[in-house]
Amino acid sequence: MKMEQSANASVQDGEESLLKIRIDRMHKKLKEPPRLLSPTAGKSTCSIFRVPQTMIDSNGRCYEPRVVSVGPYHRGKTQLKMMEEHKWRYLNALVTRTHETKSLTLEDYMKTAKNVEEAAREVYSESIHMDSDEFNEMMVLDGCFILELFRKVSDVVPFQQDDPLVTMAWVLPFFNRDFLRLENQIPFFVLEALFDLTRSDDDERQSNSSLQSLAFAFFTNTMDRPEQDLARFKDLKAKHLLDLVRSSLIPESKLPAKSRTTNPEKKKTPSYIIHSISKLRQAGIKIRELKDEESFLVVRFRHGAIEMPRIVVDDFMGSFFPNCVAYEQCYVACSKHFTTYATLLDCLMNINKDVEYLCEQKIIENYFGTESAVAGFVNTLGRDVAFDIEKCYLKELFIEVNEYYNNSRHVTWASFKNTYFSSPWSFISALAALILLILSIVQTIFTVYPR
Repeated sequence: MKMEQSANASVQDGEESLLKIRIDRMHKKLKEPPRLLSPTAGKSTCSIFRVPQTMIDSNGRCYEPRVVSVGPYHRGKTQLKMMEEHKWRYLNALVTRTHETKSLTLEDYMKTAKNVEEAAREVYSESIHMDSDEFNEMMVLDGCFILELFRKVSDVVPFQQDDPLVTMAWVLPFFNRDFLRLENQIPFFVLEALFDLTRSDDDERQSNSSLQSLAFAFFTNTMDRPEQDLARFKDLKAKHLLDLVRSSLIPESKLPAKSRTTNPEKKKTPSYIIHSISKLRQAGIKIRELKDEESFLVVRFRHGAIEMPRIVVDDFMGSFFPNCVAYEQCYVACSKHFTTYATLLDCLMNINKDVEYLCEQKIIENYFGTESAVAGFVNTLGRDVAFDIEKCYLKELFIEVNEYYNNSRHVTWASFKNTYFSSPWSFISALAALILLILSIVQTIFTVYPR
């Protein structure tokens, strides 16, 4: 009996000891800050995020850098190490040049990064577990590589002879895409601080003397944008390079829509999800190209037609667009223009014929190859994203298109035109039938009322 009591006491002591260990671990966990989502992730200062897994599942690897890492999220990955060596080569060239012209040393670069380190750490949604020197070295290395590349592309500084980054044709297009991936960013104010430190007389003499202008000069060929953008956006404020290019495409005249005033006696709740192009055309709604607009995001509905500027669908847009949508989904303090536009395209294009019609109308310039590839790309853009119709800039368009579509008069007239005027032969047949009908009526009249 005593042995049983002793055994029970030992078991109880063991359980209490395990519970105490568990409680101690829980207390320790309570005091640990989150590692994967920092406490500052909800602030407006936080603007560089890990892309949610649901979006990665839908859009694949378009969020991952392919040749160069920028910032901490993809630093040290094996497939990106080759470009790390070129970063040091570019940094060495910049430090050597500024030492000769401005007596700057590498210590000056590190001090500049140190001055903005605290603010830079808050920009990332994940806690960055790097000591101060390592973090600042990363900011200097990545930031100066970007600046030196921008200057070389704009001919402010010449490329070295046989520089592989320019002699190999595939490299620069990958840079264009990698520099605009959400997970592959450093704060724009870090770039500005390093740019101001290293600015030379050659920079000042250039027409694109601001950092923003240099950035647009770098991206403009890929995006097929006019040169006046260099001057127009030379002072544009941004959180990072992705935000800079995205913000330049937000039309100034298209702010988020206000609530529309409706007749209180007319109790009608409009349906906000518009139909596909195939169904809209059955109601007589056309799609027309809108020319000479500042951005492809400008969309209008006038006189029974949705008017849209041309958009180029290629490898660059296939990377840039999903990253803009991801940024808008994560960042609390930006508009949702790209999310809204993605939702519009997702509504319009359900089948290959919808894409084919947009290509015929010169709305889409397709470099993906097949219509099904474009449809698949568009349909995944709008998948698993939060979308608030009350705050989107195309709210009025959604309402007006639905009202037009639900008007039976428009549907009847469109059906009549499709039946009798869809081709010259159907028109001729309808006209012949009408003439026969008129002749029959005339013959009947002369039969009933002879002279």
